[in-house]
Amino acid sequence: MQPKKIYFLKADPELLERRMKYKEKEREQRAVIFLANTVLAAGFLAISYDLRPHGLNQVSPPVVLAADAGVFLGYSLFVWVLKENSYASRTIVVEVGQKVIGTGPYSIIRHPMYLGAMVMILLTPIALGSWRSVPVFLLYIPLIAWRIVNEEKVLLRDLPGYREYCQKRRYRLLPFVW
Repeated sequence: MQPKKIYFLKADPELLERRMKYKEKEREQRAVIFLANTVLAAGFLAISYDLRPHGLNQVSPPVVLAADAGVFLGYSLFVWVLKENSYASRTIVVEVGQKVIGTGPYSIIRHPMYLGAMVMILLTPIALGSWRSVPVFLLYIPLIAWRIVNEEKVLLRDLPGYREYCQKRRYRLLPFVW
């Protein structure tokens, strides 16, 4: 079992239960998830093709190590978000009693989990030594943006206080950008 699962099994089993639900209720979200999974599968196939014997696309070890560090930082942000927000579900749903979280990374941007995931996903091909697969993984960016925009429609509709939170935290994903 992964270390974060063991930690959350003891510290916040309800969060772990929410994270294990895969059935998305929102139709748009189902489309985003399907396309994102397709991009990830294509990206990993591109990596495997790129790393075949005698591949010409070598990534230097210092760049690989820097990408590894970036993947670790993205993962760390992801885990921090889970510790800060026990309502961080895999599916877009507002739970009974759920409150807006405005502390920790949520005090800077509205969707820090997606930022952590995106950093991990975009740096993974480089960390694995593949430059040519990077364009495939870049297709993930508009999918994350689509997911965030749709998720915010649900949160504005169903989560009390979310509209006020959006007025305080202008940026969704990247401070001073979007």
